[in-house]
Amino acid sequence: MAQGISAASLAYLGDAVFELWAREMLIAEGLPVNKANRRAKDIVSATAQADMYHRIYQSLTPDEQTIMRRGRNLNPLTRAKNADTASYRHATGLEALFGHLYNTRNIERLEEIFKQCTSHNKE
Repeated sequence: MAQGISAASLAYLGDAVFELWAREMLIAEGLPVNKANRRAKDIVSATAQADMYHRIYQSLTPDEQTIMRRGRNLNPLTRAKNADTASYRHATGLEALFGHLYNTRNIERLEEIFKQCTSHNKE
């Protein structure tokens, strides 16, 4: 893992990074806060993030794929509220990747992957 940080810590960080970027995207689209909040919930849900995991996986570097797999393979400390276990684990993998990219300050790559993840949400 990046600089000795556990996959769980990267996922924890990545969860916050992903939500922040989603909120910034929705505000930039000019949505009122109440509509932005509803859309953000759909984008940051475990089900949506699991779909993103599968959609972008093949376009990632081998190192990025490894980080996502390590995050996915974590034993969950909490239970998903509105998703099955598999979706929750895949979402955790995506969050670990976001945490890693943020932690290593690879913001350009983080932005590329975020755009890949959310491009279908704008249609």
